Amino acid sequence: MKKNTSKSPHVSETPATQFLRRAGVSFSEHPYDYVDHGGTAESARQLGVDEHQVVKTLVMQDERAQPLVVLMHGDASVSTKNLARAIGAKSVEPCKPEVAQRHSGYQVGGTSPFGLRKTMPVYVEASVLALPRILINGGRRGYLVGLAPAVLSEQLGARPVNCALSG
Repeated sequence: MKKNTSKSPHVSETPATQFLRRAGVSFSEHPYDYVDHGGTAESARQLGVDEHQVVKTLVMQDERAQPLVVLMHGDASVSTKNLARAIGAKSVEPCKPEVAQRHSGYQVGGTSPFGLRKTMPVYVEASVLALPRILINGGRRGYLVGLAPAVLSEQLGARPVNCALSG
């Protein structure tokens, strides 16, 4: 696995990496060849890591169309029913890609929870926080950053929830 902890010429800054650098967060950079609809399974395969530690960033909305971000293990799905219950909403559903893009400022497939265009509440599957290290989108398709999961709580105020569906 190629690890790059310095600025490398082929990985340009994104709002996410600018956010992390400003916050003084230590992270590693993991570029890979983006594959349409490949998702976390593809990035995990290319980078030689367990898909469970690749965290996906999902932009969803509640029944009032208020956006929110959910951070979930790559090999799990979100139970929208459990999520709604956990956050006190009537219902939660994924945003349409164009709506997610408008809220986050990122292209779908390259959405990072760091450096979002709009301030949104962030929720993280509780078991993600127990991992020693995670890979999460760095703000562009084909680009993950590796960091300690505590950064999610410390820098984003991510609130732990239990809403994973395995598989």
